[in-house]
Amino acid sequence: MIVPVILSGGSGTRLWPLSRALRPKQLLSMTSNFTMIQDTVSRLNGVAELAAPIIVCNEEHRFTIAEQMREINIAPASIILEPFGKNTAPAVAISALQAQKSDDDPVLLVLPADHVIGNIQAFHAAVATGFNAALEGKLVTFGIVPNTAETGYGYIKSGDEINDGVFHVDAFVEKPDAETAQSYLDEGNYYWNSGMFMFKASRYLNELQVHNTDMYSSSKLSLESAKADMDFIRLDRDEFAKCPADSIDYAVMEKTGDAAVIPVDIGWNDIGSWSALWDVGSSDEQGNVTHGDVILHDSNNSYVHSDSRLVTVVGLNDHVVVETADAVLVAHRDKSQNVKDIVEQLKAANRDEATIHSKAYRPWGSYECIDHDSRFQVKRITVNPGASLSLQLHHHRSEHWIVVQGTARVTCGDKVFLMAENESTYIPLGEKHRLENTGKIPLELIEVQTGTYLGEDDIVRFDDVYGREDKK
Repeated sequence: MIVPVILSGGSGTRLWPLSRALRPKQLLSMTSNFTMIQDTVSRLNGVAELAAPIIVCNEEHRFTIAEQMREINIAPASIILEPFGKNTAPAVAISALQAQKSDDDPVLLVLPADHVIGNIQAFHAAVATGFNAALEGKLVTFGIVPNTAETGYGYIKSGDEINDGVFHVDAFVEKPDAETAQSYLDEGNYYWNSGMFMFKASRYLNELQVHNTDMYSSSKLSLESAKADMDFIRLDRDEFAKCPADSIDYAVMEKTGDAAVIPVDIGWNDIGSWSALWDVGSSDEQGNVTHGDVILHDSNNSYVHSDSRLVTVVGLNDHVVVETADAVLVAHRDKSQNVKDIVEQLKAANRDEATIHSKAYRPWGSYECIDHDSRFQVKRITVNPGASLSLQLHHHRSEHWIVVQGTARVTCGDKVFLMAENESTYIPLGEKHRLENTGKIPLELIEVQTGTYLGEDDIVRFDDVYGREDKK
């Protein structure tokens, strides 16, 4: 049995301002009508002996991922919540231990949630080859056949062939300079490190126990002490905090004597920058790739993305322009990897644009800030059918609600009543209140907040169907 392990812990800072900490690139539609994590899971359809996936993610993303899986009719075997990132090796160890609860020794297919694979048939063939090698005790990685002397990837050097299409790993090589990368390309037995792996759960755990006992023990204890939280597995924070952080490559693959590589040409791209989206996009006659409402004139070989309004570009070559509701990025395509430095500056300045969008997603729906000043804020709120906000109060603000679509069930103090379209109500400062959508269509309303402090942390929860204890 093959158990896919989908690693969804990345923040995608190089794709700011579209990708942000609370909604990173794997949760966005970047190259298709589906999100990247939906594409990652969907492309497994047709793989033989496939079990339900295990997804490892950040606590902040849990409801979004669960909803996105529901949208494509996937019921994960487990959604494991990491209290904080520890790199890939512990995440895979915990997934292996969890997978063994339903199958004595399944083969794990470890996949990052944010990669593009163009040739699905070739990918399936590679998985079938990897499955056989894993059953023979090999720890398999998939090496991407390079087509350029890329300096942004680590490389895998292959050795003798074990059997058809499977080779011993001679070495894992760090990201090279341009001259060294060209020599790798010329030599022909070096491949990009894709970050995709395949091995039996027991083989990975045994190797980890030998080479990093502390990581193995902490991973095991954090899962044994985990708590069920609705459909999620919440790892024990204290035990997980003790776990060393490391990648699969460093913790296991570079140390084991049974590492094997399968060279693949599958139309792979890790979408690590805006330039990568230009590479995989469909371009016009001038080499431009566009998304959204975009008008170009006298511009060539550029990537222009409009998220919320018309974007016009004149006389621009080899550039990236990305617009969202609250930020605009302009960068040379060759410098698009450096967008992460802008994000670091935003974080240092404690600016919200580093982590959240003007539109924020919640387990019950979403809200979007329309306007704000020092003592007021206007939001557009959407509540999904059957969903409910927590019973809560605010110490520093009052709220006015105006229903524009659907029917709201409102709790305000001791009163519970319904509100239809074009009806409104007032929630006084300090009053317990709750908003519910008991209908079959999305509930939309305008909320006007007034007060001395309008931050999202001014929430005291008394009851919450999603088990939240803070502002998330």
